[in-house]
This record gives sequence, structure tokens and C-alpha cells, in this order.
Amino acid sequence: MDSKLHVVMFPWLAFGHMIPYLELAKLIARKGHLISFVSTPRNIDRLPKLPPNLEPLITFVKLPLPHVQNLPQNAEATTDVPYDVVPFLKLAYDGLQEPLIRFLESSDPDWILYDFAPYWLPPIASKLGIKTAFYSIFTASCLGFLGPPSVMMGDDEVRKTPESFTVSAPWVPFPTTVAFRYFEFMRVADFISHDSTDVTDMYRFGACIKYADIVAVRSCSEFEPEWLQVVENIYEKPVFPVGQLPTTAYDTGEETDTWWLTKSWLDKQIEGSVVYVAFGSEAKPSQEELTEIAHGLEKSELPFFWVFRNRRGPCDKEVIELPEGFEERTKGRGLVCKSWAPQLKILAHDSVGGFLTHSGWSSVVEAIQYEKSLILLTFLADQGLNARVLEEKNMGYSIPRNERDGSFTSGSVAESIRLVMVKEEGKIYREKIKEFKELFVNKDRQYKYVDIFLDYLITHKVASKE
Repeated sequence: MDSKLHVVMFPWLAFGHMIPYLELAKLIARKGHLISFVSTPRNIDRLPKLPPNLEPLITFVKLPLPHVQNLPQNAEATTDVPYDVVPFLKLAYDGLQEPLIRFLESSDPDWILYDFAPYWLPPIASKLGIKTAFYSIFTASCLGFLGPPSVMMGDDEVRKTPESFTVSAPWVPFPTTVAFRYFEFMRVADFISHDSTDVTDMYRFGACIKYADIVAVRSCSEFEPEWLQVVENIYEKPVFPVGQLPTTAYDTGEETDTWWLTKSWLDKQIEGSVVYVAFGSEAKPSQEELTEIAHGLEKSELPFFWVFRNRRGPCDKEVIELPEGFEERTKGRGLVCKSWAPQLKILAHDSVGGFLTHSGWSSVVEAIQYEKSLILLTFLADQGLNARVLEEKNMGYSIPRNERDGSFTSGSVAESIRLVMVKEEGKIYREKIKEFKELFVNKDRQYKYVDIFLDYLITHKVASKE
């Protein structure tokens, strides 16, 4: 049997998805396998550079995104558009079906690893004799909470009200707090309702899992063994943890002006004193929330570095603004960055001690990689479920909020930051992150997960391709 694979990867059009897909692609290519990484031209151009040794093994396949009414020109990722425009991005993504089929027919891959959105892909791949793996960038706890494919696809009466998403599910056989809080669910309730594509996100998710040959999960059995068992039980097919996939950006050695200015400021701060504030490429606070965050940072009296985005894409009409005089009042103690910032380099800096984050899993993994304490403020998608896991394990502390509308005060922001960063009662959060670091970033363990996964892919290739 030929032990070399050709694997196609087809992530959803969000950088929080594309980056973990690229990390797994690099680990697979490292073993000499060929990767075709499929996305749109602008997204591929914005991905991190590959290490030179992997360039011959990873081919970026650029499929132009079809034009869809209500989707702005050049909008190719979730970060380019306001939240309410994302359904039109899914519609355009569905329009990649024909060009993707033509590529698959001409390139004859062994496997395709795909995301939660292309519910139409598994039957196409099956007809073409290509084996399929649903690769989840969501954790096993998130998948376990969402439930069996039949539930996701609407064939079950288990979950019909918002409240039913705020408690553990009947298929989870152990006590857990992993569930949405009411306000978290209401912010993502559209994922169980029809949008402009006439297909719910939950249906997409369920169909992608149901019709896959196997499932790969960004997880490791030492971190959430009970959840991986739940997922295997409810999916009734092989489930492979592929590790936490910490980001490994290739450093070209070139320092941008942004990083030079950032580093020079961080170098002047006391070790472990700075709180880094960033909410990822998708989460955007409301103006009211932003004002409370800003005033909370002010009241905390700790130094901070804030990556501040005032809109999601150029067509976002709801521009949020910092409170009047905020930057002047915090000058010297705080720095607000209004452009892209190199998150890995910032988190790696010794002066950074804590991270006020939206709980996106890539950001969580990067924080653990550099032993930064976590202050949690969720906004969208799986972030609430991630926060519950971190809370259960004492790895992060969530800012107190109103259960119904999610509102919070500047006082609770300041108090939470100080608790996690400096107070004695928050010491557990600082210590737990250090405990879990080895589990998340150990290279040998990461390679072992990928090797087990690859052994399966090689031995279960379609027979006619051997």
C-alpha cells in the first residue's frame, strides 16, 4: 500500500477556522504527505507564511468566491463583514460547490477534511471515491453538548426552547456545567433558525458529521477524556483527537513597525504586570459593553495593551468608539492598538501576565502556550461553552454578568482583572494555566496524535487508490 497521502482541506471562511486547519496541514505535510488547502484568493493571501521546508508539500488552491447579493465586494471572511451579513457569506460558500467538484475530479485526493458548513460535500466526495473526515476546530466538550447529528438536524424534540440550551443534555452521563448561559444562547439563537440559505447552522453541522466517514477533533484525551467518549458514543463512528494544535507562525525575521512600537512599550513594563486585551477577529462588543470594558481597564489601575477593532469590515455601519478622553487619561499606563497586532509575539512577552479574551479556543491555546492567566468575556458561537470548561478546571475566570441580557459593569471588569492578575484568591487561575501548559504544547504528544490519525487515513484509503 502506498503510504503517501493526498489530503484536501476545506475550512469555513473564518480565520479562527482556517488557522487550525493550516496547523494540522503543516503537521501532516511534515510526514511527507501532500496537502491541497482550498479557500478563496484573498483569504489565502492573508494566511501566515509557510516554513520553506513545507512549501513543496502544501498547495494553496484559490477558488474565487461567487458574487452574492448583499455580500460586499472583496468580503471573503467573517472578519470582513458585520455579524448579520455572515449568512450571505455562507450562501457564497455554498456557491463553491461546482468549482470544488471540478478540482476534486482533476486532483484525485485520498481524503478530504472539511468544516461544519459544507453539508453538501460528503455525498459528492463519496460519489468521487474520496474518503471524508469532518474536522472540528470546536472542542469535544462543545461537540458533546450540541449532541447527536439527529438532534442537530432537527429530528429530535430535546431542544426547542432557549432554556433547554442552558442545561446539560440527557446524553451526557456525568455532572457538568458545560452549557450556554441564557444571554449567550440568545446571541447565537440564529444558528437553530433559518437564514438566507434556508439551511440552519445546526443542520449543516449535523449533516457534516452524520455523513462523514470519521471525525477529527481539536482536542486531546488527557484534557477532556469523558467528552471524547461522549462524542464517540453519540456519533457512532471513529473519533480522533488531533491535539490542541498551538499556532506555529513562521517568523521571517522581519519586524513590522507595529511590532517594534509594541515591543518597545512592553519592554518598559514590569514583568507579568500587563493585561493583554483582544477579542479575536469576529467578536465585537456593543458600544455599551465597550464603554464598560474601557472604564474597567481604567479602574483596574493595571497596565494594559488593547487590540481595538471599531468595526467588522468596511461595510459595518455600527462603529464603536472609545470613551472620550480615555486614551489621554491612560496614556503611559495603557496602549491601544487600532491595527493588526502580532498576538503570539505579544503573549510571548514577559511583561504580559494576563489575557482578557472572548474565549475563542485558538486564543485560549495561545495563552496557555505562554502561561498567561485568563479573564473571560464571551460574545459569540462556542465561546460560552469554552468558558464553562475553563471555569470547571479553574483555568479561567468569567467577568460577572446579568444572566438575561449579558450586561456587566466597569467595576466587575476591574475587579475580575485584579482578581486574576494580582490578588491572592486568584492565585489558582495563575497556577492552573502553568499546570496545563505541558499538556497543550508538548510536541511529542502532538506528533503522536497526528501519527495515530495518519495511520488510520493511510490504512483506510479507498481500495482502488492503493
